[in-house]
Amino acid sequence: MEYKWKAFSVTSVGAMMAAVDGTIVLLALFPIAGDLHSSYVTIIWVVIAYLLATTAFVLSFGRISDIYGRKRMYNLGFVVFTVGSALCGFALNGEMLVGFRAVQGVGAALLTANSFAILSEAFPAGERGRAFGMIAVVWGLGSVVGIILGAAIITLTTWRVIFWINIPIGIFGTIWAYRTLRESKVTAPQGETFDLPAAVLFTAGLTSLLFGVTWGLLSGWTDPLTLLSFGLVVPLFASFAVWEIRYSPQPIIDFGFFRERTFSLAVTAALLQSIAVFSVNFLLVFYLEGIYGLSVLQSSYLILPNAIAVAIIGPFGGRFTDRWGARRIATIGLLFQIVTLFGLSLLTTGTPIWLLAVVEALFGVGGGLFWPANTSTIMSNSPEGRYGVGSGIMNTFRNTGMVLSFAVGLIAITASVSPALVYALFLGNFSGTLVPAQAAEYLAGQGTAFFLGGVLLVVALVLTRLTSSRPSSGAPRLEVHASGPELA
Repeated sequence: MEYKWKAFSVTSVGAMMAAVDGTIVLLALFPIAGDLHSSYVTIIWVVIAYLLATTAFVLSFGRISDIYGRKRMYNLGFVVFTVGSALCGFALNGEMLVGFRAVQGVGAALLTANSFAILSEAFPAGERGRAFGMIAVVWGLGSVVGIILGAAIITLTTWRVIFWINIPIGIFGTIWAYRTLRESKVTAPQGETFDLPAAVLFTAGLTSLLFGVTWGLLSGWTDPLTLLSFGLVVPLFASFAVWEIRYSPQPIIDFGFFRERTFSLAVTAALLQSIAVFSVNFLLVFYLEGIYGLSVLQSSYLILPNAIAVAIIGPFGGRFTDRWGARRIATIGLLFQIVTLFGLSLLTTGTPIWLLAVVEALFGVGGGLFWPANTSTIMSNSPEGRYGVGSGIMNTFRNTGMVLSFAVGLIAITASVSPALVYALFLGNFSGTLVPAQAAEYLAGQGTAFFLGGVLLVVALVLTRLTSSRPSSGAPRLEVHASGPELA
């Protein structure tokens, strides 16, 4: 077997494990809340802690991997994720589970920071779209398996099993990665170190943002602590940028990457697309439960067309990218998602469920085309030997978009519907349907969220059309001197 396919098999195990875990956890929130007697905010942080840890560390780990080698860091990701999964299954209360989910997120950051870099080294530039498309298939299949497996586990056993099933997968992945992967072809020069102040500032900024959102849901958007949390976000991120550009001898982010026009445009498009689409299925589950009176499991089955479409279209999106160019395929994918999001903003209490399933499938087609094309553009415009940093930047922007999407979705809904009702819908303990007045309020909030998402996708489309159709020979590297940053 050629090495590129061995590398693909290793990264597929990590992607499958993360995709299955993410879907199952969402389905299990209600039984977790009931068993651990957890509060509204605690249960929200079961989801957020994982996203926060992944987003906060993926950039740092991409940098560390360029210094110490991707193979060992990817192997470590399997170990940390597996240990975190085992600990989650043994959690005695909600706070412990939140902490252990953060451990899982650290493991996921190690895996995601290196998976695309490993594939970019293993596959030649003309085949990367194909590789990224096949990874999209793995994610789609993982989501499908997660929904089906989650339903069986929640119905027949305890929620703790959803975490323990990661243990054998993680052990296999660790052994297979150790035996299969090669070390990075090119590593950063010896003597480089990890930029701890930058990591702390970036993590603090994200934490402040997420705490502000969850505290605002609980105590109101004008509460002093909510306002303080939001007020710290911009200064913390600004301090991070100033430190990286002017003072850090070896920054986590090589800002020279952003001097490459296509890289900057594609990464920003990825951010906007994540903000627009990540919360869509969250809100559709609310809609199906509140309008049609379905259970959380029944609602989850109705979002399967999205995952199935991604799994089917993903490899074609990758092949089309290699053949006709990433810009063209990413554009088509975004057009699919723009049309469907604007369509979803018009949902009513009488929309047929079959029509929603069709729209979900078309939404997945768009994702299956955009994701591999956009990933190929970003990685092909990252300099060889520094794929870890390029991958880290890409995943940081995408994960940050997921966090912001989650926040925007919840804010849009709670602006129209009481937090208590959103809590009941989200955790699946709501029975029956919303009364007409409540349904109208909910649909107004949901429609606003979907419409804003459509607008963001239009902007992402414009940025995508401005990218170059040819990969760069390598982004310039930012060298930091005493007098400030200079481009080499």
